[in-house]
Amino acid sequence: MTMTPGLRKFALTAHVTSSVGSLGAVAGFLVLAVAGLTSKDSQLVRAAYLAMELTAWYLIVPLILASLLTGIVQSLGTPWRLFRHYWVVAKLLLNLVVAIVLLLQLELIGYLANVAADTTFSSADLRGLRISPVIQAAGGLLVLLVPVALSLYKPRGLTPYGWRKQHEGPTVLHP
Repeated sequence: MTMTPGLRKFALTAHVTSSVGSLGAVAGFLVLAVAGLTSKDSQLVRAAYLAMELTAWYLIVPLILASLLTGIVQSLGTPWRLFRHYWVVAKLLLNLVVAIVLLLQLELIGYLANVAADTTFSSADLRGLRISPVIQAAGGLLVLLVPVALSLYKPRGLTPYGWRKQHEGPTVLHP
């Protein structure tokens, strides 16, 4: 299945937009996580953790899932396909890892936001747990930069499946 040029550009636009948006959202989340960890101002810490929960659920999760879905659609409708080139497979796996880690971190993010919403919260509370979102966001940001590089450089290398497909003749369908 090959997409029409107009549909391919639309799918590519949706994929690039959601991918770049993911990078920006995770960078913003990292700023909030660092502020929540390092600030001595209890109100700022509380606000940071409440904002982190909103950012994670309503910005990062939809953008990461949209990037994953649009990337699959994009790869299936182009000559690159999904499993023919190692760089495409690597992008898929990295995006799956990011999505899984993010979904696993949502419980902790929600817990931190609930504690921050408590009126007795102080910036010294949960210091050990508060480093995790910083590490996860920084790691996520670095991992999300790798697919960007892979998309730009498209390193050579066919998978065994891709090699077979490339060396097969055109498929003739008989009714």
